[in-house]
Amino acid sequence: MEFTDTDFGHGRMALVASSRPMFSWVVPSAGNGTVQTAYKIVVNKGETELWNSGWVESGASVAVPYQGPELERDTYYSWSVQLQLVNARGKRVKTSESVYKRFKTAGSLQEYSTPSYPLIAKEEICKKAAGGIYDFKKAAFGMLELTLNSARNDSITVIIGERLKDGLIEHTPSVSSVVYDEIGLRVKAGTHTYLVEPNRDGRNTGPQAVPLPEYAGVVAPFRYCSIAGDAEPVCVKRISYHYPFDEQAASFRCSNDTLNAIWDLCHYSLEPCSFLGIWVDGNRERIPYEYDALIAQLCHYGSDAEYSIDRRTLEWLLQKPTWPTEWILYAVEIAWNDYLWTGDDRALRANYEVLKAHGLDALRKPNGLISTRQGQSPEFLASIRRGAITDIVDWPHNKIEDDGFVYTDFNAVVNALYYRTLLRLASIADRVGVKADADFFCEEAAATRESFREAFYDADKGVIKDGIDTDHAALHSNMMAILCGLLDDSEIPAVADYVQSRGLMCSIFGAHNMLETLYAAGRGDFALKLMTNDSMRGWYNGLRLGTTITLEAWDDSFKPNQDWNHIAGAAPGNAIPFSLMGIRPAEPGFSRVDIRPQPGDLTWAEISLPTIRGTIKMRIDKKYLEVTIPANMTADIWLPGEIAGATPFVTVGSGTHRLKIVSK
Repeated sequence: MEFTDTDFGHGRMALVASSRPMFSWVVPSAGNGTVQTAYKIVVNKGETELWNSGWVESGASVAVPYQGPELERDTYYSWSVQLQLVNARGKRVKTSESVYKRFKTAGSLQEYSTPSYPLIAKEEICKKAAGGIYDFKKAAFGMLELTLNSARNDSITVIIGERLKDGLIEHTPSVSSVVYDEIGLRVKAGTHTYLVEPNRDGRNTGPQAVPLPEYAGVVAPFRYCSIAGDAEPVCVKRISYHYPFDEQAASFRCSNDTLNAIWDLCHYSLEPCSFLGIWVDGNRERIPYEYDALIAQLCHYGSDAEYSIDRRTLEWLLQKPTWPTEWILYAVEIAWNDYLWTGDDRALRANYEVLKAHGLDALRKPNGLISTRQGQSPEFLASIRRGAITDIVDWPHNKIEDDGFVYTDFNAVVNALYYRTLLRLASIADRVGVKADADFFCEEAAATRESFREAFYDADKGVIKDGIDTDHAALHSNMMAILCGLLDDSEIPAVADYVQSRGLMCSIFGAHNMLETLYAAGRGDFALKLMTNDSMRGWYNGLRLGTTITLEAWDDSFKPNQDWNHIAGAAPGNAIPFSLMGIRPAEPGFSRVDIRPQPGDLTWAEISLPTIRGTIKMRIDKKYLEVTIPANMTADIWLPGEIAGATPFVTVGSGTHRLKIVSK
């Protein structure tokens, strides 16, 4: 998880801020079934060997702790790893020593500190399009560098914006948060180059917003620019900022062109929306929110094997949580995902006490459920580091995005998430070695499940009610009951039917849970239809409107101040790899992976999914599933039919495997 030998120019490097870092590496393949049996790590300070682990008999290749003398601040080090491997035939292979990789420590060190990269400056030159509009093809958060030739000293106006209307950059957007900016510029006679920053926005650069590093200046999201004045453009360049992102690390293609376009939209959105090095809610506020961060985290995991921005966002939010009840609970889910995908439990250990508080057990009432309407003590609010919290369900509240949800003292959505959070906290407590807490959370979860079913489950109608004092059953109550595991297997079909009948009666954010619920209930066919539908309530509508980054709402008409740059609108970016293609970590750090594809009516689909152990490649059609598993990884594969001559479940080691599907 520590980042090595990384220089982004301008003297900026990724610095290791931990005095005792951890090391991870991708095990090279030595044929099918390759497994690491031992490793040896060497760390040098200059030419001097600082630590040699010696040969350690272990298959560990992720989150391996450094056990030498504490590292010093502001110092260059290098490290290498040597491995012993065994292939499927049992033949032992010893790899040659890897190239030493260099890293530098930060100016101050702690035993544990989340590492981070500096932002990358991306430069793009644009040629003039018809009508004097410069089109960079996709939006990004940046500024302009203009080389202009002027006959005299003069004043000109530079215009930037996110969208066009009648062939011009839209001057008075109907959506207030869509960017349009006029920037005055004094030019000198002759040919000169000017850095043109957007005007500073008082709201998104205020004390609550995540600040840009000083070297990045002022940025705004824009795709288009024009120049009003007599100066002749010689070169029009956009300089945009983003967190390091390997846009080639992941790929997806299938037989449905609409789904391909939606994947491309969600995949690209990650790069520009990472412009602060922390996932935020868009340009309007530039504030992190827990549910937005969860969606961004999973989309990022589906696109790149890089995890620091996600952990940095989590730890920011644990210090500065937001106001919705459900969002507080989602912080625990983000923390658990971090451990599952990386195999590194340091964030769990370092933040254990505040994660416990985020379980909201302090709000538990005698009926076994939690409520924010019946008292939030100062001690409780101090434990989660904020003021009062309020149930949200979905946003905005307009009787459409929340499907008319009826708010009562005891909220079915909140309590479904509370139940799942108790289970996550039990697993976290077990991992960090607090057995008494693990037992407590397991007992609380079992009691909460009974209380939830008694309070909210209407067995006669086969639905989940929104609250104790209402018979209304919104989409959200029902999908969260399935997703959080509150129903018996025999009860899921009826509730899933109801969920399916409601369609996308949720926001573009709520659609993340909707897709996960449908796949959890085995309704992949319908999930695919929702992802590719061409109505106003669908991701294709954003493409139709002309956005190149996912939107904050399904359409401008649903949210008159929506951002056109909101990564939390990118749910297909994680639904495709982890649900449709069905690839998920079964054990922390991807030592074991579950593959349970639900391709629906796709004729074929193929994916490359980066993980901390290497890239999983998979192709599925109506007859075969072919998968390549990285070395030092085991996969359990569940097919949407039957494997010829076997059961629907098979375990394979690393290498390439081709399985025949026999339709039921």
